[in-house]
Amino acid sequence: MPFEGFTLSQVDLPQVSVRVRHGGSGPPLLLLHGYPETHMMWDRVAVGLARDFTVVCPDLRGYGGSTLPPASDDHETSSKRAMARDAIALMAHFGFERFAVAGHDRGGRVAYRLALDHPAAVRRVSILDIIPTGEVWARADRRFALGYWHWSFLAQPHPFPETLIAADPEGFMFRAQFRGAVTGFDPHAYADYLAAARRPEVIHGMCEDYRAGAGYDRVLDETDRKAGRRIACPVQVLWGGRGALAAWYDTLAVWREWADDVQGQALDCGHFIPEEKPDETLALLRGFFTA
Repeated sequence: MPFEGFTLSQVDLPQVSVRVRHGGSGPPLLLLHGYPETHMMWDRVAVGLARDFTVVCPDLRGYGGSTLPPASDDHETSSKRAMARDAIALMAHFGFERFAVAGHDRGGRVAYRLALDHPAAVRRVSILDIIPTGEVWARADRRFALGYWHWSFLAQPHPFPETLIAADPEGFMFRAQFRGAVTGFDPHAYADYLAAARRPEVIHGMCEDYRAGAGYDRVLDETDRKAGRRIACPVQVLWGGRGALAAWYDTLAVWREWADDVQGQALDCGHFIPEEKPDETLALLRGFFTA
């Protein structure tokens, strides 16, 4: 049974309604999912963490069972800054003003934006298989254009990508982009991803997320770098040793340009770390957050 011992609910926040599971006891820990998934990606890890923490697992705005406000011309309503505001409001709903956070993929981008925008709220942050959005665009090259082509495609103006994706959501989001990774997904989780991906409003939400990443989020990162803003809390970075980060970047060196206290390592897997290596991910997160 997925998320055994957790409670599933719908929480109304100032701009959006968020689907969320929470469970466990102890210090608060927020887990944020990535594209093209939902909070269900954390099942194999969250139950173990709930022995030591109060774990909160939402769907990001526009994803899964969470809503998305009307799009703005600058796509701020789908920005990581807006999603970070959701996180602050959601954790306050559960009674937490200060908490730890781990984020994978797009959730990792929300996690580091949380740490930059709300330093008093974030105790520790673990970032899985990304480098900052601004760094991605600044370093984009032939490898990126071919390997992460969906970044540019999803960011195209509405309704071009939405129309094409709607013809075959599973083929686009999972078969074309991630191929063999799908076989390692938990069946309950994969069914949840597909149910969401077949809804036009979720397809639109994912595209808006990437439109924000190509513009609003990128500019925020560039502004922070120029201003010398850094992440104040301890940072853990985990990445797939068989994925793009290991091949393209010196991942720890990149993050040490953004924070003073950075630790981390590669795991012997691809992009979907919590699903490919749940036991190792659980041990590393538990060790970092209980330090």
